[in-house]
Amino acid sequence: MPEPQSSDGAISPAGAGGPMDLALEEGTSLEKTPGGPDGTGPAGKPRSLWSDAWRDLRRNPVFIISALVITFLVIISIWPSLIASGDPLQANLDDAQKGSEPGHPFGFDPQGRDVYTRVVYGTRTSVTVGVCSTLGVAILGSLFGGLAGFFGGWWDSILSRLTDVFFGIPVVLGGLVFLSVVTSSTVWPVVGFIVLLGWPQIARIARGSVITAKQNDYVQAARALGASNSRMMLRHITPNAIAPVIVVATIALGTYISLEATLSYLGVGLKDPAVSWGIDISAASNYIRNAPHMLLWPAGALAITVLAFIMLGDAVRDALDPKLR
Repeated sequence: MPEPQSSDGAISPAGAGGPMDLALEEGTSLEKTPGGPDGTGPAGKPRSLWSDAWRDLRRNPVFIISALVITFLVIISIWPSLIASGDPLQANLDDAQKGSEPGHPFGFDPQGRDVYTRVVYGTRTSVTVGVCSTLGVAILGSLFGGLAGFFGGWWDSILSRLTDVFFGIPVVLGGLVFLSVVTSSTVWPVVGFIVLLGWPQIARIARGSVITAKQNDYVQAARALGASNSRMMLRHITPNAIAPVIVVATIALGTYISLEATLSYLGVGLKDPAVSWGIDISAASNYIRNAPHMLLWPAGALAITVLAFIMLGDAVRDALDPKLR
C-alpha cells in the first residue's frame, strides 16, 4: 500500500489526523494548562507547602469561622469604643448586682460597674497577653532550639538539661511564687512569666525540626558548596523547619489566655484597676447563686476566645502536616 503524501509531495509520517498529530496536539494542550489538582501551580510549577496549606485553609470551615471570630476580637481589642461607649471603671453601688436593663444588657457587677463594658474592654487584655506571650515564646524558643539542633554538642546538652528544669516547675505554682511579689497592674509581668516558662516547649519542637531538616540532601549540598552556617540556617533550614513551631505556638496562644485568667482569678495576675475577665470571674464567684450573670458573661467570653484560637491552631496543623493530606 502506498504511503499517504502531503500536498507538496512529501511523505506524511502517519497521515492527517494520525497518532503523531494527536500526540502533538495533546502535548500542546498540556503546556497551556495553567494548573490542576495534581499539586502543580501555574505553568506546571509545583506548589510550595505554604501555598498548598493556604489553599486548604481557605476551604476549611473551621478555619474560616475561627478566623472571623479572632478578627472580631482583635478589632474590638484595638477599638473597644466601637461597641461599648461606657467606662469600665465607672461604679455606682446603687446598681450593684442588678440584672439586664436597657442600655446595660449584661447587668452590673458587685461594685455597680457595667458588665458588658468590662467584657468588651477585657478583650484587649486577653488578646494582648496571648499575642505578646506567643511572640516571645516563639522567638526565644525557636532561637535556642534552632541553635541547639543545628550545632549539637555541648550546646544541645545544656539546652536539654535546662528545659528539663523548666518542665519540672508547675505553671500555676510558679505563677503564685513569681507574681506574688509583683505590684504592677499591667500585663507585662504576666507576659514575662509566661515567656519564662513557655519557651522550653517551643525549643524542643524547634530543635527536633531543625535536626530533621539539616539532614536533607539540599542542606548537605549547600554545605558542600561552601555555604556559611548563617546562610544555611536562614535560607535552607528555617523555611523548612518553622511549620511545627507555628502550629504549636498557635494552639498555645489560647492556653496562654486561659493561664492569664487563671492567675488573675487567684489574685496574682492582673490586679485592679486593670480590666480582666479573670478578675471579674473572681469577683463574681461569691455571687453565683444570687446574680449568675456576673459570672456567665466574662466566663463565656473567655471560653469563646480560647476555643477560637485552639480551632485556628487545629486548622493550621491539619494544613501544614503532610501526613494528614
